[in-house]
Amino acid sequence: MNSVQIRSSERALSFGTWLIVGGAMLYSVLTVTPLMAAHTPPEWRWTAPILPLVVDAAVVIVVRLDSVLARLGGHGGAWPVALRWMTGTMTLALNIGVSALAGDMVGVAVHSVAPLLLIVTAEAGLAYRRALTAAVLAVEARKRAEQDARDRAAAEREENRLRAAREQREHEAAIAREQREHEARLVREEADRQDQIRRENLAQAEAAERVEREARERREHEREQQRIEREQLERKAAQKREAEARDRAERERGERLRKQERVERERAALLAAGAPDEKLKEGQALATVRAAFDAGLPVRVAAELTGWSVGWASGRYQELRDANSPTVPALEGATS
Repeated sequence: MNSVQIRSSERALSFGTWLIVGGAMLYSVLTVTPLMAAHTPPEWRWTAPILPLVVDAAVVIVVRLDSVLARLGGHGGAWPVALRWMTGTMTLALNIGVSALAGDMVGVAVHSVAPLLLIVTAEAGLAYRRALTAAVLAVEARKRAEQDARDRAAAEREENRLRAAREQREHEAAIAREQREHEARLVREEADRQDQIRRENLAQAEAAERVEREARERREHEREQQRIEREQLERKAAQKREAEARDRAERERGERLRKQERVERERAALLAAGAPDEKLKEGQALATVRAAFDAGLPVRVAAELTGWSVGWASGRYQELRDANSPTVPALEGATS
C-alpha cells in the first residue's frame, strides 16, 4: 500500500466517523429531549435539549482530539480514555432512559444501537488511525531510506567525479608549473640583460641630467636677477604713481575748497541783498530760495528776499527737501 492509498483510507475513515457521530448526535437530541422535558419543571422545559448537546459536544471533542493525536503518533494518557467511556456511557444511559423506566426492553435494545455504535466507532476509529499513522510513518521511513540510498550513491558518483577532476587538474597544474618555470627562467635572463642596458642608459641619463641641471641653475639665476631688477623698477613706478596721486588729490581738494568758498560768497551776496522792490525773476528767485534753504532761514524770510509769496517759497522748500531725500526726484522749476 502506498501513501496515496493510506491517505484515501484515512479520509474515508474520517468521513464515516463524523457521519456516524453526526447521526448519533441528532438521534440522541431527539431521543433524550423528551426524557429531560418530562423530568424538568414546566417553566424550565425549554432547557431540555441542553444536556444532550453538552454530552454530544464532549463526544465531538474526544473524537476530534483522538484523531489529531493518532495522526501525530501521540497518546493522551488515561484521562482521554476516561472521558471517551464516560461520554459514551452517559449517551447510552440517556438514550435508553425512557424505555428502561417504562420496562420496554425492545426500546432499550433499539435506543442502545446508536450510542453503542458511537462508542465502538470511536474506539475502532482510534485504533484505525493509529494503524494508518504507523503505516504512513513506515512508508515515509522507507521513502527516506530509499532517498538516502540514492543520495549516497549520487554523493559517491560526485566524489568519484571530483576525484578524477582533481587528479586531472593536478596533472595539468604540474605541466603548467614546469612551463611557467621555464618561461620564468627565460624572463629572468632577459630581465638581467635589460637591467644591464638600463644601468648603462641610466649612467648616460645622469650625466645628461647633470649638464641640464647646471644649465637650468644658470638660467634660474639669470631669471632671479631679472626679477629683482623688474621689482625695483615696479617699486619706483609705484612710488611715482603714489606721488602723482597725492598731488592730484591735493589739487582737487584745493579746487573743492575754492568752489565752496565761491558758493558761500554767492550765497552771502544773495542773502545780503535784502528785500527787493519788486519780484525777482524766477531763476534768480530759485537761486535765492536755495541759498536761504541751505542757510536754514525760515520760509517767510526766503519769501521776503525773493519778493514772491510765502506759499510759493514754501513749495520750493518742500521740493528742496524732497530732492534731498534719496527716494524723491530732483527739484524742478516752477512758474509763478
